[in-house]
Amino acid sequence: MPLAPPLLEARLSGLTLHNQGKVRDIYEVDDRLLMVATDRISAFDCVLGSGIPDKGKVLTQLSAFWFDRTRDIVRNHVLETDIRRYPAELARHITVLAGRSMLVRKTTPVPVECVARGYLSGSGWADYRATGAVCGIQLPPGLRQSDRLPEPIFTPASKATSGHDINISEAAAADLIGQSLLDTLRAFTIALYARGVEHADACGILLADTKFEFGLTSDGEILLIDEVMTPDSSRYWPKDEYHPGGPQPSFDKQFVRDYLEQIHWNKQPPVPSLPDDVVTRTREKYIEAFRRLTGGDLD
Repeated sequence: MPLAPPLLEARLSGLTLHNQGKVRDIYEVDDRLLMVATDRISAFDCVLGSGIPDKGKVLTQLSAFWFDRTRDIVRNHVLETDIRRYPAELARHITVLAGRSMLVRKTTPVPVECVARGYLSGSGWADYRATGAVCGIQLPPGLRQSDRLPEPIFTPASKATSGHDINISEAAAADLIGQSLLDTLRAFTIALYARGVEHADACGILLADTKFEFGLTSDGEILLIDEVMTPDSSRYWPKDEYHPGGPQPSFDKQFVRDYLEQIHWNKQPPVPSLPDDVVTRTREKYIEAFRRLTGGDLD
């Protein structure tokens, strides 16, 4: 059976668009927000010309899985994921919303992304090679790429105007949001990461690192928002293929990044589209991660 074409834009007529990110289209619904995860895919800070069918459903349903399993650590912004219980004005959009949307509370996002790292990879590896530290946290000498760290570390990040994540020190993060709030978010981040590591390990997967976003309600309550421990916000590695000393196979955009490097794209517009085999193999990785972590299939 052929795959349905990817959803590249929600286009929900009659609703006010609150924000459009690289992947999510967010709409106003009275005093709530409707988050719709499209099938758009980005790489090197650019949204590509191709989408990955069902990617948005994986992100939404895996986030819902984690939101439900971490609410004892910190409350989250989810109000409803069952489209049958959505407000009546959304009924005509059910075909688009099914499986890839959630109704959430409005919050003021904290302008610091909270990253937990248990392994030395990505920008953390680049920082370590240059300075022997990650976000100002000194690490033992002689570590290899993808090595497991002595203990998980908290490495905050801020967003530049381009939307790209910029690693910052805890001191810089405290200057942005205050030391007390930062201390609370650090504790939440490490506890959430530990929960993810434990579950992923039982599924034969290593959660190398992940980032969380938090928001504040009008009365100052901290909520976990956005997405949680998805292949877009995390590095998931197959446990049985783990070999430190270099990059690892992963359940994310690896095939996309490899293809873009192969064609020597200059990472500037115009953005390329992806060949069918790269789209298919990337979709398979997202679906495999979902099935292994949740033990079920997409709704």
